[in-house]
Amino acid sequence: MTSAIDLHDESASGVKAQSVLLTVLGRYVLGRDVLVGTSSILDVLTSVGVGEHATRSALDRMVKRGLLTKCRNGRRSYVGLTSRAEAILQDGHVRIWRTGAVESGWDGTWTLLSFSFPDSWQKQRHELRARLQWAGFGSLQGGLWVSPSTRDVTDVLDGVEGSDKVRVFYSRAESGMDVPAMLCDAWDIAGIADRYAQFLDRWNGPGSRAGGALATQLVLVTEWLEVIRQDPRLPLEHLPADWPAAPAQRLFRALHDQLDPVARVEAGERLDLRTANMAVHEPSSEY
Repeated sequence: MTSAIDLHDESASGVKAQSVLLTVLGRYVLGRDVLVGTSSILDVLTSVGVGEHATRSALDRMVKRGLLTKCRNGRRSYVGLTSRAEAILQDGHVRIWRTGAVESGWDGTWTLLSFSFPDSWQKQRHELRARLQWAGFGSLQGGLWVSPSTRDVTDVLDGVEGSDKVRVFYSRAESGMDVPAMLCDAWDIAGIADRYAQFLDRWNGPGSRAGGALATQLVLVTEWLEVIRQDPRLPLEHLPADWPAAPAQRLFRALHDQLDPVARVEAGERLDLRTANMAVHEPSSEY
């Protein structure tokens, strides 16, 4: 189960060190069986406005949390992805390029998930709620959570203490039910729309694209992923007519494609990538 990650150390550009670091790893390391030199990561993140201290702190946290491996080759330090990091990054890739920001083909099915834990199980309740929110579920009331479409919750419940007390149902709403009102009860609809509107305002002007292609694209992708990770992709038919997800997605993809050719050349020149099976010395304790 991919789970929510802590994001700290906001940079001068407004993105957080770990967020943009994950973007770099997802775009240039995921699926390539390579390690990346930490000095080159520092260089690239500096161009985004992330300070060296923030980047080193983010690297250290990710190693401690089992997201990165670290090693040395001569005097150079390298990091690689763990299977847990690969799952998180793959989830982001799917959200950006496969599922997208708009749910227009919904078949009317809802997934209902109910649980009731003893009062003493505060930690277990908090963990399950965090996982449900990460997976896009909304809270209807008490221990009743809902998500549009037929959801396989196996990954959501994997490793959760008390998962045997969780009940999952698939159903359809009664014809007279006010579904838009229910969506507003279960999710912060105004907040979701506002994040898309802010993205449109932020990236519609020429000033948003100041700096090199690589740095601009990294910030663009990082900000877009933070927006869509907080969007449960609710049925378009039950959202306001001026729902801003589609125009925001069109803008993101257009800007991404404009920047991509130059950004990839720049990344190839600046990122120190080595095959994962290269000869390495003992694990490094410093970056």
